[in-house]
Amino acid sequence: MHHVGVLALDGVLPFELGIPARIFGAARDRAGNRLYTVTTCSLDGRPVRTEADYALTVTHDASLLADVDTVVIPPSNALGAIREEGRLPDALREALAAIRTGTRIVGICTATYVLAAAGLLDHRPATTHWREADRLQRMFTTARIDPDVLFVDDGDILTSAGVAAGIDVCLHIVRRDHGSQVANDVARSCVVPPWRDGGQAQYIQRPVPDGTASGTAPTQAWALERLAAPLTLADLAVHAHMSVRTFTRRFREETGTTPGQWLIRQRVDLARHYLETTDWPVDLVAHRSGFGTGVSLRQHLRAVIGVSPQAYRRTFRPATTPPAVLPPSAVPLSHASG
Repeated sequence: MHHVGVLALDGVLPFELGIPARIFGAARDRAGNRLYTVTTCSLDGRPVRTEADYALTVTHDASLLADVDTVVIPPSNALGAIREEGRLPDALREALAAIRTGTRIVGICTATYVLAAAGLLDHRPATTHWREADRLQRMFTTARIDPDVLFVDDGDILTSAGVAAGIDVCLHIVRRDHGSQVANDVARSCVVPPWRDGGQAQYIQRPVPDGTASGTAPTQAWALERLAAPLTLADLAVHAHMSVRTFTRRFREETGTTPGQWLIRQRVDLARHYLETTDWPVDLVAHRSGFGTGVSLRQHLRAVIGVSPQAYRRTFRPATTPPAVLPPSAVPLSHASG
């Protein structure tokens, strides 16, 4: 079983601290067996002060981190010299140095400062809460900080933006480890969206689309049911009863992206689902996800996630679960829900 160790630092934010246990703890295989065990520790095994008006008692110290498969560090509002000077306290430096080579390390929100101060982000991409991104980049000039994304997966190092983005990165890890079906089941259990692309904007003018007739949310839902069909910007605008110019402006205000970019991401997501859960050839996956041809699918999949359809299928299909053979007309309801 994959062992996740969570390091709680003084000043830890309770919401983010609870994310790994909630997300990884909900992951089950087809027989109902847990896929992860999650253990929380502090540097010295003593109670940890939180950002809230209480402390937390833990039963493990940071020596735990030398034996786990994944280390998750939630954010803290009491980073002190780490955030101000880029300097790790001795105990934290020693704990991080003891982590085995190849262990996956995840920094949520301001915990990216910890990874950067440990030298783990030198010449590597990362993100953090958008309010901290400029400061983090100025302090650690060799890191490549992207303030505009929800999370960054750089293989053995993953970083996320704040609050709910911690859920997104943990769900992404479950998806990466065990495929979309397990991740969707976890999301359903936790009553959270099953997938928000890591490249989605952190901060947009109106994060929650207007559900009334004056917004674009009904058109988004309409388009999600028709991803396999040709959809033009004019089609979307007509459905929304707007001019193309007005629709484009409102869509960007509500989603942080253009209608065309949004459609591509939704189709890529649908294609990924088919690659994980069916034996369909690439051309059929392309047709059913709205890309038309295998060439188009390969181009867009590589542009979004950097791999070919065949490589994605090999990497993300759970080794223990054979793919379902869906009828060519099937469209998964989980995707239609958005």
